[in-house]
Amino acid sequence: MRYIFAVVLLGSAAACGGYAAPAPVNPGAPDPPAFNTIVIEVVGIEGAQSFKPNPSTVPAGQPVVWHNVDSVTHRVVFENGGVDSGNLAPGAFSSPTALAAAGPYHCSIHPEMIGRIVDGK
Repeated sequence: MRYIFAVVLLGSAAACGGYAAPAPVNPGAPDPPAFNTIVIEVVGIEGAQSFKPNPSTVPAGQPVVWHNVDSVTHRVVFENGGVDSGNLAPGAFSSPTALAAAGPYHCSIHPEMIGRIVDGK
């Protein structure tokens, strides 16, 4: 009986085929941001606490990305137009955006999620 158990156990280990890298969280999403990029996390449907940090201080022209660390899809849009992250699946990063101006933004899917960028001259 012990012999059969050992053969089954070894056969199971051999079938694994070794280490396999985990599948990406969001295939086709942009890579994590470069070192000098400001990252704003989308943390959940929590009103003014939906984004961290909030407000975010960003110098004009500094690249910014939003990283969805929540378990549902979000979409960041600026109230004055110009910035639309597109749908951000859980785990996804938006494309880097160099902001021309500070201002309020929100999630277009969950409008109660509000954030603000302040000018960091």
